[in-house]
Amino acid sequence: MGWTLMYPVAKLDGGGIAHTIPEAIDPLALSLNENPFPPLPSVRSALIRSVSAANRYPEFLPQRLRGLIAGHIGVAADQVVLGAGATGVMLQAMHALTTPGDAIAMGSPTFDGYPIVARMARLRPVLVPLNQHGYHDLDALADAAADARMVVVCRPHNPTGTVESADALLRFLSRVPRDTVVLLDEAYIEFTAPEHRFAVSVIVALFRNVVVVRTFSKAYGLAGLRIGYGVACRELADALWSQQLPFGVPITGLLAVAASYEAEDELWQRVRLITTERRYLRMRLSAMGVHTADAQANFVYLMPRDRPWDEALADCGPRLRYYADGGARVTVGNRASTLAVLSAVAKAT
Repeated sequence: MGWTLMYPVAKLDGGGIAHTIPEAIDPLALSLNENPFPPLPSVRSALIRSVSAANRYPEFLPQRLRGLIAGHIGVAADQVVLGAGATGVMLQAMHALTTPGDAIAMGSPTFDGYPIVARMARLRPVLVPLNQHGYHDLDALADAAADARMVVVCRPHNPTGTVESADALLRFLSRVPRDTVVLLDEAYIEFTAPEHRFAVSVIVALFRNVVVVRTFSKAYGLAGLRIGYGVACRELADALWSQQLPFGVPITGLLAVAASYEAEDELWQRVRLITTERRYLRMRLSAMGVHTADAQANFVYLMPRDRPWDEALADCGPRLRYYADGGARVTVGNRASTLAVLSAVAKAT
């Protein structure tokens, strides 16, 4: 399954200039797990300032941004790599650490991007079904990893939002062969409770076959800037850094990340607003008899039922993401978004 373009390809004005910028706030755009808030004021100011340098190239390789992120998360700079979002980092890892024809194990259903980038790297996907509650079957995934060069663990999982316990994840990582690379996708980790989070420095020190992948697209609300990063032991990070595209990180990246770090108190307030709205949406859906996975991200997953949700919610208004198992993923937006979803579900049940 590929990504669905949610915005018009182009709209021409009288002078023939194409405008493809989406609306900053659209309460019905709930399929891409975007942050419902526009950039923080200080981040917006930093981005506006960066326009004056748009005629200049960014760093040949993003050393300054690498150092900034490393200092913030408590690892050495040479353990960090940058990419075009989390997906870009994963593609670099696949190119650097696998050989065409190798197997890559992953849960199913899963993030649309994994099969796409695996195909680009000419890898062979091995799909391991989630359990009935939308969690990874970590035992089955570990078994599949034994015969794979790479395995992906998405935590919180996309599309269900579930999070395996810290102990369960550690047991899984201990079972994976040391020559199998683990991509630990933490794109949504900021939306989880603190007890579900690990210090990245500890994980990559304990397991030298793990690449932790994070992004500024979700909690930080910078999806349009495409800034992702990976953290690993020096040997793996060196291999990924060899795939770093020259001039590949826009000049806006360093300023936006620096401003975001300086405004993290405001950012965490927004995260709390989103997680509060997530709990409210799940509570209201439960009262309507709709079962959802125990989501710990910025979305809610409507679990499959007798009638697939794509049929039940056809032309409902809110734009959701539907899956082959009959489930549907709903991005948590503002209260207007929530009420639109509840209204659509009420009409379908």
